[in-house]
Order: sequence, then structure tokens, then C-alpha cells
Amino acid sequence: MTNLNHRTVDALRINHGELLRNWAADMEANTSQAALKAGELQQQMTEFLRLFVRGVEAGSPGSLATGEWSEMRHFLEKLSYNWAVMGVDSQETAAFIFSLKRPVMVLLQREFGDEALFFVEQLWVVSEFIDVLAMHTISTFQKSREAVIKRQQEELLELSTPVVKLWDGILALPMIGTLDSQRTQVVMESLLQRIVDTGSQIAIIDIIGVPTVDTLVAQHLLKTVTAIRLMGADCIISGVRPQIAQTIVHLGLDLQGIVTKANLADALALALARTGLSVGRAS
Repeated sequence: MTNLNHRTVDALRINHGELLRNWAADMEANTSQAALKAGELQQQMTEFLRLFVRGVEAGSPGSLATGEWSEMRHFLEKLSYNWAVMGVDSQETAAFIFSLKRPVMVLLQREFGDEALFFVEQLWVVSEFIDVLAMHTISTFQKSREAVIKRQQEELLELSTPVVKLWDGILALPMIGTLDSQRTQVVMESLLQRIVDTGSQIAIIDIIGVPTVDTLVAQHLLKTVTAIRLMGADCIISGVRPQIAQTIVHLGLDLQGIVTKANLADALALALARTGLSVGRAS
């Protein structure tokens, strides 16, 4: 990539304030940026333009991997992540960079309008600079958005598998939704950790909210029960509806050795009996 002529660099540096005002006006007219606080966008634009001018003074940003562009690279990565968290979309993120082209073109046309060939050459080089920065920003934004989505999915997964302490030594895990491999892993980790933390002897897994039980779901349940027993605790599965019972029979699934109950109340009564307790009506 060709470096900018020193005259172009001087024009960008000397007219920094004008360039920022025109850029801000274009951004305000063409994008909403509703997620950003008042003044925050202006501050980010000011910082970007400062780093941009410093970078073009140093040379070409062919890969952005050079030391001269490290501060700009870190700035764009931080901006992309913050905007992804705030819910700014990729189009507006790209527009933040690309919208700088028009104010630069207006400035260079005024400075070098009587030198058509020089003007076109320098405008092309500046456009390439901006394109490199925009592509890096978009790439970073996509990675940041994927990381945010993955983190949110993990948090939702953890929230959907709460381990509840019903009584001293008795835990319950009410499950709602489909039970797949990833969720089974979260279930086992959460439940086993709670067994260790509370010293519980019995864990109740309530599957009343699981829509269907097939061979795969049964295998996941068996793995969880096995892990619980390896921790020295016992397991009761509750919420076995008639439809689920019929499905288990039709599939020929072997749940021998696993205690099942129709509802959570029956499972709790059994767990209390196993720990030497009973519940009765007050006289």
C-alpha cells in the first residue's frame, strides 16, 4: 500500500478540528447510535481521529500489526466489544469508520482540487487506509458479538438449572426444557458442586418440565445419576408423567436401580423418610 504524501498528512493534521466537525455532522445525520450516551460518540470520534492522524504520519497500516498502529488496533477492539455489548448492530459499527471518507474527500478536494491526478491518488490511498481499519473493526465486532452471545447462552443455561435446597441433606433440581449433552454437563457440574458444598445425601431431579424423554435423554439422566452416586449421594427422579412412562416402556429403556416418583411431593416424602424424618399435619 502506498504511503500518503507529506502534504496530505499535513492537511489532515492541520485541519483536524474541521474534519472532526464534518464527520460528526455526517454521523449524526445518517446513524442513530441510540445505545450510546450523549457525548460518548463524540469522545470516541475524537480519539479515533487522533490515532488515525498519528498512524498516517507513521506510514501504511497494511496489516495493523505494526507497532505504530498498536494503539489504534486496541482502541478499535475495545470499541467493537463495547458496542456489541450495548447492542449496536454491525451496520452502524461499520458506518462509524466508513463515514469518515466523505469529510476527508471534501477536505482533500479543497486542498488539491487544482491537481486532479494528485487529488485522486491521495484520496485513493486514504480510502485504502480507512478500509483496512473498517475491516479490522467489523471482524473484531463479529468476534465480540459471538463472545457476548455465547456468554449469555451460558448464563441462561445456568439459570435454567437451579439447584434448590429443600431440607438439610436434600437437594432438588427442577428441569425445564430439552436435556442435551451441553445442558447435562452443566447439570452435573452444578449438582455435584452443591452436593459437596452442602454435604447432602439425597438429590431429587424433577423432570416434569422436560417435554420428551428419548434414548438420548435417558442416557443423560443415567450419567447424572451415576455421577451423583459416585459422590456418595443417592438420587430420586420425580415428575414421571404417564406419557413419559409409556415412552420409556416403548423404547425399552433400562432404568432399573433408579427410584422414580410421579411428582416432587412424593419424592420429597421418600427423601425425608430415608433421612429419618417425616411430615405430618399439626394437631
